[in-house]
Amino acid sequence: MRRHLYQAGGLFFVGLGIVGAFLPLLPTVPFLLLALFCFARSNPAWEQRLLDHPTYGPPLRQWRERRAIPRRAKKAALIAMAVSVGITAFTAGWPWVLIPAGVMVLSGSWIWTRAE
Repeated sequence: MRRHLYQAGGLFFVGLGIVGAFLPLLPTVPFLLLALFCFARSNPAWEQRLLDHPTYGPPLRQWRERRAIPRRAKKAALIAMAVSVGITAFTAGWPWVLIPAGVMVLSGSWIWTRAE
């Protein structure tokens, strides 16, 4: 039963990753990392297919081996978060802008301090 739940979770996260590949502000690799986690516990062949993918395999392997995020991905994440803060400031205004700004400071600093 547990194996089937992990497999379903892996497929769900691969689906979200595919959607994220086409939508600009939805991340792809974090969802594929979750899928990798699920497939490692349910279907090692699908886990290996993700790791061998020509585009998404290298960042997945870098994260697994060294907990590393490429500099380009770091910049993209921080720019996306900054755009989110700007949109919130423009649409919702003060004090609501403090929520995404706080999230950006916390998660952005964590992202920036990861190995490359």
